[in-house]
Amino acid sequence: MAVATAPAPAAPAPATSAPASWRATHPILDLVYRRGLAGIVTLFAVSIVVFVATQILPGNAAYSVLGRTATPGRLHALEQQLHLNRPALDQYWVWLSGLFTGKLGNSLANNLPVWGQIEPRLVDSSALVFISGAIGTLLGVAFGALAALRKDSVFDHVSSVVALAVTSLPEFVIGIALIIFFATDVFHLLPAVSFLGEGVYFWNAPKLLVLPIATLIIVIIPYIYRMMRAAMVEALESEYVEMARLKGVPARRLVIKHALPNAIAPTIQVVGLNFLYLAGGIVIVEVLFGYPGIGQGLYFAVQNRDIPEIQLIVLILAAFYVFMNILTDVIALLATPRRRIAR
Repeated sequence: MAVATAPAPAAPAPATSAPASWRATHPILDLVYRRGLAGIVTLFAVSIVVFVATQILPGNAAYSVLGRTATPGRLHALEQQLHLNRPALDQYWVWLSGLFTGKLGNSLANNLPVWGQIEPRLVDSSALVFISGAIGTLLGVAFGALAALRKDSVFDHVSSVVALAVTSLPEFVIGIALIIFFATDVFHLLPAVSFLGEGVYFWNAPKLLVLPIATLIIVIIPYIYRMMRAAMVEALESEYVEMARLKGVPARRLVIKHALPNAIAPTIQVVGLNFLYLAGGIVIVEVLFGYPGIGQGLYFAVQNRDIPEIQLIVLILAAFYVFMNILTDVIALLATPRRRIAR
């Protein structure tokens, strides 16, 4: 009589891997998500620092408005009118909540809406930053690539020395030199002062932008040039370029399709840093040329102790810094194939 045997237990089904998260499959979206959250926290921290800094500024906004006509009675009345007698925390909350509701308040210097004074300045400064950044980037990349292709030539040595010399010069020295050469003593080709009247934007008088833009371009080109040259030299001496050269790839195709794409990625980071530098460097250039941009507006606001205008301008500049950092990282990720592929 046969003994029945129990059936062997079925082998466990192979465990299926959990579905990959959207962060793993979309590196760019993950980067924007993480940097965006960090940017929001950064802007909140900046708002606190800016508010505290403006509170401890020496002087008084009401006194700056009244000037020589200030008396204790008039100062007290104007402080009540401008709400300067409120507690600091209350003033901060009113200002912060106004950012989300569009109520940005009025200037303490003239009681006009803050945004109405900053908006035209922001447009003019944006033209200065982006035109200078675009032209400076193109020239810096072109000169850097050319110097790398002609490594150890006369052009390479001369351009490297000139770039090193320019990096040691501050903006106002370059700006004054351009004014002397093109506007006053040597030639009289361009206006020395880039003043735009009320209601006049940069496109109505493009000639006024030439010297400020030229100053900023000269300042940023050396940094882009040096990074592009170093990255291009490294790419041209790499093994994959040597292999392509041994296979008989034409020189132009070798540079454009093999060396340049790999050299441009590290240069993008420097380009982004230069745009961030331009956002702060325009303060000196705009004051020097009398250009009515956001940098000059910040200078006047600090002079007048105009706290709402200072706070909004600095917060706009901080938001630009956050945006450009995210944009630069995204472009660098797109320019590096091995980093943008999901793993």
